[in-house]
Amino acid sequence: VQLQASGGGVVQAGDSLRLSCAASGLTFNSLHMGWFRQAPGKERLFVAGIRWNGGNLYYTDSVKGRFTVSRDRAKSTVYLQMNSLKPEDTAVYYCAAGWGLIASTVHDRDRYSYWGQGTEVTVSS
Repeated sequence: VQLQASGGGVVQAGDSLRLSCAASGLTFNSLHMGWFRQAPGKERLFVAGIRWNGGNLYYTDSVKGRFTVSRDRAKSTVYLQMNSLKPEDTAVYYCAAGWGLIASTVHDRDRYSYWGQGTEVTVSS
């Protein structure tokens, strides 16, 4: 599976962006998908996740109510809609894919087998 993230950019606080992660390979529809972000000088942290069937969504507390993760199985693409962006959302955003993730493990980046290259989001105040 290969993942290609896109959609990043430079925006102002309060703006919106939608990130996309296109997957190639035959197993996308059986994979759980996650979004992580890494701010300069900091570790890569979980942002949002979605199970293989789209039935369970997970978010880190700081983005709840502002970000929405979704997937289009026909297009083998997962999205991260980001609204009401804040300067603290500035980071490189990565999509990732893995199997067998549950609520207690979806936040753990070591559980993901595949990673995209990252797309940069900069939010100015």
